[in-house]
Amino acid sequence: MAWTRLTFTERAEIARLYGGGKGKGVREIARALGRAPSTISRELTRNVSRSPRRYRAFPAHIMARQRSCRPKPRKLAAGTPVRAEVVRMLRADYSPWEAEGRLKLEHPDDRAMQVSHETIYQALFVQGKGSLRTEIAASLRCGRWRRRSRTGNHTGRTRITGIVSISDRPAEADDRAVPGHWEGDLIIGKNSKSQVLTLAERASRFCLLIALPDGRTADKVADALADRILTLPKALRRTLTWDRGIEMAAHAEFTIATGVQVYFADPHSPWQRGTNENTNGLVRYYLPKGTDLSVHTQADLDAIADKLNTRPRRTLGYRTPAEALDALLAA
Repeated sequence: MAWTRLTFTERAEIARLYGGGKGKGVREIARALGRAPSTISRELTRNVSRSPRRYRAFPAHIMARQRSCRPKPRKLAAGTPVRAEVVRMLRADYSPWEAEGRLKLEHPDDRAMQVSHETIYQALFVQGKGSLRTEIAASLRCGRWRRRSRTGNHTGRTRITGIVSISDRPAEADDRAVPGHWEGDLIIGKNSKSQVLTLAERASRFCLLIALPDGRTADKVADALADRILTLPKALRRTLTWDRGIEMAAHAEFTIATGVQVYFADPHSPWQRGTNENTNGLVRYYLPKGTDLSVHTQADLDAIADKLNTRPRRTLGYRTPAEALDALLAA
């Protein structure tokens, strides 16, 4: 049952049952009202007069209302250390959720340096003068004024020969215990004339972004993927999961060149590549839809990937993907 404040009717019943200290005890009153004994005990401690010992419902109710309306200091008040940390994280494109989790991770025993994501949202979007928004001079990385649910779109895909289904993928890829299992996709730019390859490692959420300046034909995609994958340690070259996009039609040649087996998700099943879908959403903050992606060099894309790989993730216990990958490789 959700906690609710004592009503005036309940306080009147407490006064009747308490009877100047000569009536029923705390536990009996609690049972009669369906309340916790601690609630009744606190109520009596706060409001029973000493001499004579008496509990009066109306004054108790008025004082309770006054206490609930008392001004409370803001956790993110200007000049506080926790505010400075939150501002730093927001400027580094952390979300409020990530800022909350990272503060708990870095300051586990200091409640003054911890703040909830809701408090950060309030400071960004509700509070007026002196709000966080005016200090960071920017919105959340999503660019919206309010939160909203996400929906997915499905498009048809051309058939590819020699497909190996995701159902045949090794079990170690599913449980995320072993690094080296990747999910990949393309993000498309303005008028479908530019593209960038995205790769996300399932266990650590570590991502790679690969430029495709010469187009997204199957041979170009296979060559770009192979060139980048072969720069990784062998322990990070196990499997690759893709959707049914025709850009992966040369998957057999890619596997021969790298030794990395390609598995294909079922049609219209983006959740089977959820790690990559989430990564694409994060990448889109830096490479917005409807923009020309060809203006970004490989160095630009590496800088974006580095920023994402050094930002804490809620799903990793607010460690960064780089930290998670280091731990997995060390183990």
